Amino acid sequence: MTVALSPARAPAGAGRPRRPRGAGRTTTYVWLFLTPTVLLYGAFTVYPIVGSYVYSLTDWNGFDASPSFIGVANYREVLADPMFWSSFRLTLTFMVVAVPLQVLTTLLVAIVLNSPRMPLRRLFRTALFLPVVTTTAIVGVVMQFVFDPASGPVNLALRGTGLVGDGVDFLGQSSTALGTTIAVYVWKWFGITLVYWLAALQTVPDEVYEAARLDGAGAPATLRHITMPLLKPFLVIITLLSIEASLQVFDLVLTMTGGGPFYSTEVIEVYIYRWAFASTVPRLGYASAAAVLFGLFVCVIGLLQLLAVRATRKARGAV
Repeated sequence: MTVALSPARAPAGAGRPRRPRGAGRTTTYVWLFLTPTVLLYGAFTVYPIVGSYVYSLTDWNGFDASPSFIGVANYREVLADPMFWSSFRLTLTFMVVAVPLQVLTTLLVAIVLNSPRMPLRRLFRTALFLPVVTTTAIVGVVMQFVFDPASGPVNLALRGTGLVGDGVDFLGQSSTALGTTIAVYVWKWFGITLVYWLAALQTVPDEVYEAARLDGAGAPATLRHITMPLLKPFLVIITLLSIEASLQVFDLVLTMTGGGPFYSTEVIEVYIYRWAFASTVPRLGYASAAAVLFGLFVCVIGLLQLLAVRATRKARGAV
């Protein structure tokens, strides 16, 4: 007699992966801790961005109960305003001058401070990084006293050396205000770019330098044929980071010059602030339209950064 054996039934849920104990509780705790961040980010970042797009289509002074919808009239007015294009040109000028100056000078200083033979290099690194942690608004106010034409230390030093007879009003003249602001900006953020370069230099293997020394290569040849080629991917990233940072100089410009004299330092951020808060009759809708246009320009810069980073990673992967 042949007896057919029925297959044993598998217990229910045997093929499913078991969920670890406490997983649901952990997820709850994660969301609980993230809730304040999400709420604050939504209230102070997402909502203002969405609100800028909405208000840019309205005519609103900030005091009326309800803004009146006017469509794209604000955008047409902004694009037709010569002062907007002047502020845009000043923003680009600030970027074109400050970024190469900052990137190249910090690279040279980083190469010097990265050398083991450099005495007190940790002290110099700390000293150069101190302005970064100082509040930008405080730096701007202090620089007004530093460049004061009557009693500022800069003018006192210039008069003491006989280079000038009378004090130079660096922040009160259209010919020198923008250049002085750029110099202070480079000094203020010198340390953060220096840290970027020092981190990039740490990626160069010491064995490569040792092999170059054994081959008889000197310091200039090592810098030209080894260090600089290996730093090219970092050059792209650091330059793009510096470009984005140079577009956000509102606090420094406002505290140092307020956009003057004669609008010679009025970058786009100060232009937006002037129409939104500093004018006799605030025009928040008009300022929002200018802010949206400036935000789109910053987004283009960010997109270029993303593409550059991907191209850099592909190039390093190919090597």
